Amino acid sequence: MNVKKILLKQGHLVDPLAGVDGVRDILVEDGKIAAVDTQIAPLEDAEVVDCTGKYVFPGFIDMHVHLRDPGYLKKETLATGTAAAAAGGYTTICPMPNTLPVTDSAEKISALLARCKEEASVHVLPICAVTIGQEGKIAADFAAVQKAGAIGISEDGKSVMDIQVYRDALRQAKEHGLLVLAHCEEKNLVGGGVIGAGNKAKELGLAEIGNAVEDIIAARDIFLAGDTGARLHLCHCSTKASVGLVKLAKELGFCVTAEVCPHHFVLCDEDIPGDDANYKMNPPLRSKEDMLALRQGLAEGVMDVIATDHAPHTQEEKSGGFARAPFGIVGLETAFALSYTTLVRGGYLSLSELISRMSARPAQILGIDKGTLRVKSAADLCIADLSEYKISPDTFVSKGKNTPFAGRTVFGKILATMVDGRFV
Repeated sequence: MNVKKILLKQGHLVDPLAGVDGVRDILVEDGKIAAVDTQIAPLEDAEVVDCTGKYVFPGFIDMHVHLRDPGYLKKETLATGTAAAAAGGYTTICPMPNTLPVTDSAEKISALLARCKEEASVHVLPICAVTIGQEGKIAADFAAVQKAGAIGISEDGKSVMDIQVYRDALRQAKEHGLLVLAHCEEKNLVGGGVIGAGNKAKELGLAEIGNAVEDIIAARDIFLAGDTGARLHLCHCSTKASVGLVKLAKELGFCVTAEVCPHHFVLCDEDIPGDDANYKMNPPLRSKEDMLALRQGLAEGVMDVIATDHAPHTQEEKSGGFARAPFGIVGLETAFALSYTTLVRGGYLSLSELISRMSARPAQILGIDKGTLRVKSAADLCIADLSEYKISPDTFVSKGKNTPFAGRTVFGKILATMVDGRFV
C-alpha cells in the first residue's frame, strides 16, 4: 500500500505510554501518526484500512536476535530475518554480533547499516562485540562503534571470562553511553552439557547444564555494573535465582534490566518429548519451578522485557539430536502469540502490560524514541487478531523452521506490520 495517508478505522488501540486502551481511528501521514481519535472522517486522499474487531499495537522491539548475516546465510539473511521480524509484529530489532566475521568494529557496523537501507524490512539497531573477534582479550573501540551507530555491546553466545577485561569494558561502555547486553554463562562449568540439569537429562542420558552456569555470571555481572555504573541488561534469563538477583540489583540501585524469552516461560524440561533438538537452546529449558519464577518475575515487573533470542538453524543441523545439534530456536514469528496465550490468558499480565514489555519498555532501555503511537510519533505499528490458530513452521518467513512449538494452539496472530507509515 504505497500511499502517503492511511486511515486505520476502529481498531482496538493498546498504547501503554499514551494511556490508551480502546477503539480508536489512527491517521498515518508521511510516516508519522497524524491523529488518534474515536472517529476520524475519511479523507479523499487516504487509504482506509478497516480494523474492526482487530487490535493495533505499537511496533514490537526485540532487543535480542540473531540474523546470521554475514557468514551463515543458509540459516538466515538480513532480508529474511527482518521479514520474519515484520511477520511477527516487530518494527525494530537488535542483531547480535556473533556473525562471520564478528561485528566488532565501526567499519562493520557502518557496512551493516548501509545494507539495511537496501535489504531490511524493519529498523535495525546493531550490537557490537565486547572484544575483538569475541576472543575475550582486547576490547573493541567503543567510541568508534558508538559513533558508527551501535546501540550497545555484547559477547552474546559466550561471556567475557577475564574479569579485568570485562570490568574495563563496562567502564568504557558507561563512558560512551553504550548498553551492555550480557550472556551469562560460566564456561568452565558447562563441560559438554547440552540440556538443563534434572530428571529429563537423566532419562535421556545427556550431559547436563546446571543453573549455576548462569547464576554465577549473572551475579558477577550485576556487581560489576554496580561497581562501574554501567547500564547492564541481562539476556535470556532462565533461572529462579536470576530473577532474585535482578530484584536485588534493583533494590541496590544498580542500573540493571533483564529480559525473558517466551520459550523459557512457556516450556520447562518436563515438556521435552525426547531427543528432539528443536528443544535445545542456550540457556536450556529449566525446571518447572524456574519457569514459574520467570512468569512471576514478569508479573511483578522485576523482569523488564520479552525478547526472542531468535536463532535460526537449518533443518539438517537440527536433525541430529541433542548431542550433535547446535543450540537455538527461532522466535520472531511466534513470540507475541506465545506471550499473549501464556501470560495474558494465563492471568500473569494484562494485555497493556504485555505490550509495554514488548514495545515501550525495550524502547526506554535502548534510549530510542519508539514504543508508542502518540501523535507525531513514527508510524511503527502492528495489527493483530486475538483469535485461535495453530503454529505452523511451514508458514514461517524465516529460513529457520526450528521450533518446539509446531502444531501448538495459541491465540494472537499478527496480520500486518507498518514501519514508518508503510506496510511491510
